[in-house]
Amino acid sequence: MQLNGKHIIAGNFSKTGSDNFRAVNPISGEELAVDFCEATYDEIDQAVQQAEVAFQHYRKASGTQKAKFLEKIGDEIMALGDDLINRCSQETGLPQGRLQGERARTVNQLKMFAELLREGSWVDARIDTAIPDREPLPKPDLRMMQIALGPVGVFGASNFPLAFSVAGGDTASALAAGCSVVVKAHPAHPGTSEMVGRAISQAAKACNLPKGVFSMVQGKTPYVGMAIVNHPLIKAIGFTGSFPVGKALFDAAAKRDEPIPVYAEMGSINPVFVLPGALKERAESVAQGLVNSLTLGVGQFCTNPGVVFSMESAESEEFATRSGELLQEVSTGAMLTSKIRDGYTEGVKRFSETEGVKILGKSKQDVSASAAAGHVFQTDAQTFLRQPDLSEEVFGPSTIHVTASSKDELMKLAVNLEGHLTATLQATEEDLEEYQDLVEVLERKVGRLIINGFPTGVEVCHSMMHGGPFPATTDARSTSVGTAAIARFSRPVSYQSFPQFLLPEELRDENPLGIWRIVNGERVKGSL
Repeated sequence: MQLNGKHIIAGNFSKTGSDNFRAVNPISGEELAVDFCEATYDEIDQAVQQAEVAFQHYRKASGTQKAKFLEKIGDEIMALGDDLINRCSQETGLPQGRLQGERARTVNQLKMFAELLREGSWVDARIDTAIPDREPLPKPDLRMMQIALGPVGVFGASNFPLAFSVAGGDTASALAAGCSVVVKAHPAHPGTSEMVGRAISQAAKACNLPKGVFSMVQGKTPYVGMAIVNHPLIKAIGFTGSFPVGKALFDAAAKRDEPIPVYAEMGSINPVFVLPGALKERAESVAQGLVNSLTLGVGQFCTNPGVVFSMESAESEEFATRSGELLQEVSTGAMLTSKIRDGYTEGVKRFSETEGVKILGKSKQDVSASAAAGHVFQTDAQTFLRQPDLSEEVFGPSTIHVTASSKDELMKLAVNLEGHLTATLQATEEDLEEYQDLVEVLERKVGRLIINGFPTGVEVCHSMMHGGPFPATTDARSTSVGTAAIARFSRPVSYQSFPQFLLPEELRDENPLGIWRIVNGERVKGSL
């Protein structure tokens, strides 16, 4: 595919601005061909206006129609073939095997939402039939279901150029809910974004959907993103990225004349607790697993294990030392951008210069332009509690091992944690019996609890919760992975005393879609 560096606005190309930028290969440091351009306000406004027009039609599309659209998007992405993988690898430095897997994940989550739409029960239809002769007052007929919010703004993430980007989970779940979407492409992979954006537009055309159901604008400055957030026709935002940017978007949305929800995933250190029994039984394998998880993707996952807690003991010291030794055998490559590498380097420097913190191991580093070495640090609980900076995310392949002098101190470390995406327990059955109170504390701190695994690797399925309390996200009630993500972009509406012909099919007596509904308090699938 020949890239043109233009925005995609309701199926048409546009490039009226003059502020250009190019993608940079993080391995070589060289700029890639094709100039991309900052979107102007008029282009952004046109995209959102067209999204509003399209929404009036698309929100009424049947589950089957929307399912076919999502599946067609997947087909169009696959039809891009090696061109997509090659361009994406050039822009991100990620190996082609990793990107092929991520492409499959992207397509499969589109198919997963398509299956959800065909089944149809996600609308949570509820019906309470009338009781006209109830005393002292008649009971009206009331019916409720979820409907789409409206046009949604989606921000592509840097670390997953396919699965959390233009056609990623936020876009898939918003389209599944019946929302039109305006995407702000990530400037680190603009060519990849253009290719996927074209695929979505082609799918909309093939499915005879209004062109404004999808638009995509490019931009390297905060202006483009803020223009989307502040546009009065945008009804929600999906974002994955850093805390400062996510919080800025959230604050801006809250200050609008009509505040809107921002579903921002903003960072996490994903604490790992290695309990005494596990240390005694399998310290070596836990250390190896930790290093593998830590360095996967050069540590550029939101579920990277950024802190490890254990009790002081000979086994604990041996485990920490071994983790550092194993890291020294690993070679880490290019980070996604020089900006991410610089932020990581600054965080590592801050840890290195903190009194009471020592380096246990440092990985090898290749010669890529944006390469960074992995680090394992160590400190004690008192230093960790006294230095708040040590509990901040360092996005990249580093972790800090914190030792507690007693169970009470270990519990204090857990209680003092902020909100995170995950928490992991490496434990024996006896450990879990003894530390049930730790599990109860961590339930309030994270969205996903893991036993005897590692946090990297987010399964795309119906029961996945990828979210957590602030500051990991701006809404602990929502997930950005799995079919439950659709709830972010819908809202409930009740219909009182409506005639059958005016009701959505999901709420009609005959239940023409054959979905599960709650009727007079009972979950049933038949007609009334």
